[in-house]
Amino acid sequence: MSTTAWGQLAVFWVVLLLAAWPVGRYLAALCAGRLPGWMLRTEAWLCRVAGTSAEASMNWRQYALALLAFNALGVLVVYGLQRLQVWLPLNPQGLPAIAPDSAFNTAVSFVTNTNWQGYAGESTMSYLTQMLALTVQNFLSAATGVAVVFALIRGFAARSSGVIGNFWVDVTRVTVWLLLPLSVLFAVVLVGQGVIQNFDAYKDVTPLEAVAYQQPKPGSDGQPLKDAQGDPVQEDLRATTQTLAMGPVASQEAIKMIGTNGGGFFNANSAHPYENPTPLSNFLQMLAIFLIPTALCWAFGREVGDLRQGWAVLAAMTVIFVVAVLVITPAEQAGNPLLTPLGVDQTASATQAGGNMEGKETRFGINASALFAVITTAASCGAVNAMHDSLTPLGGLVPLVLMQLGEVVFGGVGSGLYGMLIFAILAVFIAGLMIGRTPEYLGKKIEAYEMKMTSIAILVTPIVVLAGTAIAVLMDAGKAGVANPGAHGFSEILYAFSSAANNNGSAFAGLSANTPFYNLMLGLAVWLGRFGVIVPVLAIAGALARKQRLPVSAGTMPTHGPLFVTLLIGTVLLVGLLNYVPALALGPVVEHLMLWPSH
Repeated sequence: MSTTAWGQLAVFWVVLLLAAWPVGRYLAALCAGRLPGWMLRTEAWLCRVAGTSAEASMNWRQYALALLAFNALGVLVVYGLQRLQVWLPLNPQGLPAIAPDSAFNTAVSFVTNTNWQGYAGESTMSYLTQMLALTVQNFLSAATGVAVVFALIRGFAARSSGVIGNFWVDVTRVTVWLLLPLSVLFAVVLVGQGVIQNFDAYKDVTPLEAVAYQQPKPGSDGQPLKDAQGDPVQEDLRATTQTLAMGPVASQEAIKMIGTNGGGFFNANSAHPYENPTPLSNFLQMLAIFLIPTALCWAFGREVGDLRQGWAVLAAMTVIFVVAVLVITPAEQAGNPLLTPLGVDQTASATQAGGNMEGKETRFGINASALFAVITTAASCGAVNAMHDSLTPLGGLVPLVLMQLGEVVFGGVGSGLYGMLIFAILAVFIAGLMIGRTPEYLGKKIEAYEMKMTSIAILVTPIVVLAGTAIAVLMDAGKAGVANPGAHGFSEILYAFSSAANNNGSAFAGLSANTPFYNLMLGLAVWLGRFGVIVPVLAIAGALARKQRLPVSAGTMPTHGPLFVTLLIGTVLLVGLLNYVPALALGPVVEHLMLWPSH
């Protein structure tokens, strides 16, 4: 890596740790209910209106049922708003109702904190749908993830109480006292950087000169027509006007980043100059994505009574994150060797970034784009500032692997920490087998029931990803959306299901996913990938909450030192990634060998 890349990584990390410390203390207070009196009084009033109270704790089954019912209702509301938007207000463009399959996919996607977008937001969703459906779910889906990790933390900290908190109270606290204030603050900062925030109708402007261009001609099914050779049929077009999309962008951008939702007001996502206008806004967006996942590590250590436990989890995440950056950045800086014989200069200089700049913004360059790609796929956030489809094979392998690990390297808001704690439970179980002792983690015995639930939580997403990919490559409807044949086409499909099942939401742009087949298949994948993990996690939380917390003894394996951090990293890489090795060999690995045939 270049000196600039190292410096960028170091500055980002220092600023992140400084910002996450106070947020972590605040999150610990939220988890325990240690709030100022005026907050508690406001919360009590909201609970009375909802017919519950902060003292009415739930067992894990009650908690899970409340969570599933709440999110199922969210799916219905978001689906209905999309289908009815043509008759609803705040639709100055007169946008029509969304097709049923696309509306279903979007509803499930935003409720599950995935924000997979098979559509162009600025030409599909009205202002009302963007705000009342999508933005609201950005808050509630993020709050759901934090609520689950709060429940798991209480399971570790409880002393045979059997209860893990109140879902309605947790969601309210996280939404009102955490996500909303942070989002308002961040939105104001983004507006100061030039991100637009208005309710204006779209503006048609006349460019200085007309633009002639070609694009694939769509057929009746919406897919590009092909000629006899199988190439897309191009049609000549001439643009004499340009439409500038408007809307309440800053407010949605703020929560989609802070809540690790991803997606975008504009389909170009976080590369669009109205969403991400400056290098500083780009840096702040990366910081916002990692802020709460990092802070939750401190909150975890504080609430279980040993800050070193939070530091150990944070250290494991950090090591994997840094290694990922060290792989992707040189891969992109190396460029494409197939272009060298053509006389293309890929050397970094004062006038160009060099390397592989395909699909990247010149405002950010390779270093910032590579760092953003690692952050967004490590943190279950589908926002991108470069086209991942244009990364080199090894560069594209990094975000793919980060998603397939379960996005536990910081991960989504809440989901990253509870995912990593599942791997920690597995790690202590493996260690216990090695030394012949009953596994313990944070004073709680890890027994058969916990391991059954851990196995389910770890295996759900690989099953969904690999089965979905297999079905897609076998069916004509699945292969029809692939723009590139061969290994890269397989990578596009594998990336789509990896992104969906792990609730990321980014995509290889070469896959035309807004079809009934992919809308339904990926909609199912995002639901199973979200709640197929959450329910076993809550079951583990409930089982742990019923157990006594054992004191530290001579036979207790330390879970806060370098040895455990190494064990945890090894467990994440071996168990989390081993399922995908054959699929990766058919996709990115083959692509790399084709790109560098001499190797």
